[in-house]
Amino acid sequence: MITDVAYVAMHSSPLIQPGSGDAGGMNVYLDRLSRTMAARGINITTFTRRTSVINPTVVDVAERYRVVHIEAGPLGLMSLVDMKPHAPKFASGVIDWIDENEASFDLVHSHYWLSGRTGVRVKDRYSIPLANSFHTLGKVKDRTRAPNEVGSSSERLLTEAEVIKQSDCVIASTPYEFEDLLEHYGASPERLCVNPPGVDHDVFKPGERSFARSQLGLGDGPIILYAGRIQAHKGTAVAVEAYALLRSQLDPKLGMPRLLIVGGASGEDGTAELERCRTIARRSGVSDGVDLIDPVSHDILAKYYRAADLVIVPSRSESFGLVAAEAQACGTPVVAANIGGLAYVVSSSESGLLVDHNVPEAYCTAMKAILEHPGFAKRLSDGAVAFSQRFSWDTTASRLLELYGGITDQGT
Repeated sequence: MITDVAYVAMHSSPLIQPGSGDAGGMNVYLDRLSRTMAARGINITTFTRRTSVINPTVVDVAERYRVVHIEAGPLGLMSLVDMKPHAPKFASGVIDWIDENEASFDLVHSHYWLSGRTGVRVKDRYSIPLANSFHTLGKVKDRTRAPNEVGSSSERLLTEAEVIKQSDCVIASTPYEFEDLLEHYGASPERLCVNPPGVDHDVFKPGERSFARSQLGLGDGPIILYAGRIQAHKGTAVAVEAYALLRSQLDPKLGMPRLLIVGGASGEDGTAELERCRTIARRSGVSDGVDLIDPVSHDILAKYYRAADLVIVPSRSESFGLVAAEAQACGTPVVAANIGGLAYVVSSSESGLLVDHNVPEAYCTAMKAILEHPGFAKRLSDGAVAFSQRFSWDTTASRLLELYGGITDQGT
């Protein structure tokens, strides 16, 4: 029976606030999955990079769930580019901690290509199986990058290929990612599996829109919400451009719409993307309707979802799209790019609308259709709640335990 699992996530500590720096859906994934597994009686140890002098080496987050901080490079948050040279030291630190504490694991599950390197070393050192979740794939992102985005390094692409080769199981979030692994990486189908992330339905659940707005100090006019990291690949500037168009086209009787952007600048181009958003809003004359809000806790984010008329997700690629799933669980329709995982997470005309062309005009048209037709919006809202039920952490954990049992030849 599987009792002890090591998760490796060098750059994604489950203890860091999502929406700040490079923290996002992957951090949420690790924390919620770890808690769910621990509640099932599985001991979870998550290895991540130490970012502060106040980080204890071991944090007992919950019964059977601990986070181990490994020193690798300077303290403080750093970009993935700056973190890459410290990956070997991180891997050595993980192995040293396991040896010093005489820890034993049934398998190791690494997350993202950077941590996949460590996963391979741990697998080889202790002769245990390796599962890997990439969360995003370099070749897929490169196919849809914005003109100003930096492409994936050859180091990343080579490492992804090697981790796929060495993994006993590569876990895709959706059937679309499964196909990407086959088509772009030549992965062996017998070692691929699909297991979507979940949604915490105790936190992300429907509620009265007017009550959520009163809690957040928001008015009665239409509210569009963008939630997540601010970076070109997430399409933040596209959301602002679409909002500017909407301001000039929406029925004035509905009131002036507002765009709330909840999140912080992320990645190499995050600061530049944030400035692009400000510039677009200023030049379009809509700065008075764009609110930039710092990252918030899950409880507060759920209130923003419930307060909004719709959530816009104009990403260039997504392996899943946790924001879209969470918003729908709160009963809020989603207008999202018809790409990758978003096409799996959002059911077009049932829980939201999928936009085929990643241009502001297309998003504007979709948002206008929802805001100007209350009956349609209500149907999407009801459909969003129903559709979101297919995503739960209990389901995710159950499927993973089956997969773990398969690669370890142990029952669960």
